[in-house]
Amino acid sequence: MTVLDRKLLVITGKGGTGKTTVAAAVGVLAASRGLETIVVEVGDQGRLPGLFGGSEASPGEETRLEDRLWTISIDPDQALLEWLQALGGRVPGRLLASSGTFQYFAAAAPGAREMVSMVKIWELTERRAKRARDYDLVIVDAPATGNALGLLNSPGTFGAIARVGPIRAQAEQVLGLLKDDRRSAYLAVAQGTEMAVSETLELGEALERQLGRTLDGVIANAMLPRRFTTAELAELARMDGADGGAGGRAGADARVLHAAAAAARSIHERARQQHNLLARLRRGGFEVVSVPFAFTAKVDEAAIRHIADHLGRSLQA
Repeated sequence: MTVLDRKLLVITGKGGTGKTTVAAAVGVLAASRGLETIVVEVGDQGRLPGLFGGSEASPGEETRLEDRLWTISIDPDQALLEWLQALGGRVPGRLLASSGTFQYFAAAAPGAREMVSMVKIWELTERRAKRARDYDLVIVDAPATGNALGLLNSPGTFGAIARVGPIRAQAEQVLGLLKDDRRSAYLAVAQGTEMAVSETLELGEALERQLGRTLDGVIANAMLPRRFTTAELAELARMDGADGGAGGRAGADARVLHAAAAAARSIHERARQQHNLLARLRRGGFEVVSVPFAFTAKVDEAAIRHIADHLGRSLQA
């Protein structure tokens, strides 16, 4: 059973590691395999339509990116407002948003926004007669690790507070989805840095504590290739004159050769450090899939499709 066989796939990790790019690539991969897929951005971000050449969409609006691939951005404040409005009957949203009741509830109930956002995500995994389409896979481009754990922990927190009633029922439904390894999966996105690897290990431990789950895999993003063998590095040193082998090289040629050799050694050392750090994740029992560094000026649809192709060959978890 792969991560694409579940109803819900949560993708998180340290901020700045490329979570949104990876979530989009996994979405492209799933759609190419015939799955009706939606990628959910949490936090009123709405970046995906732009990456696919479209215009900005409003929060809460399901937007088509390509065949079988959709996206939606969930604004936690708007989601909470809609939820309170549903409880309040016909109270206008504008009036409720400006009222002291809304502000008091939002401040007095930590995690309320996260809980309601999770309910919205859960609803996307369910088949509904009133919705225009049903999805085979819901991919959550979750916030960075700490906030993502708060998001995932919110159903348990609210379920404990609300012992009866609709809030308790919703919390139990969401929590059941998050804990069920047949219906949900978790991927972390990391890079080959000390902080990103340490945060990924902590994420795995926190998932175990909170939900009794483990990471189904780690996507190591922007990994540099190891281009040189030991013999080739020795040859670089000889040509550079580091071991006295350059002889009479001088002037501009020597400076160019030295700069090229120094750059090659620097990239090799950085790649070595990255791969050594990822070895910590593998020793921790995680399945690690590496995504090569993209030597492009910006991430665009072509780059996303390239990553999707790579993941399609490598992602087995």
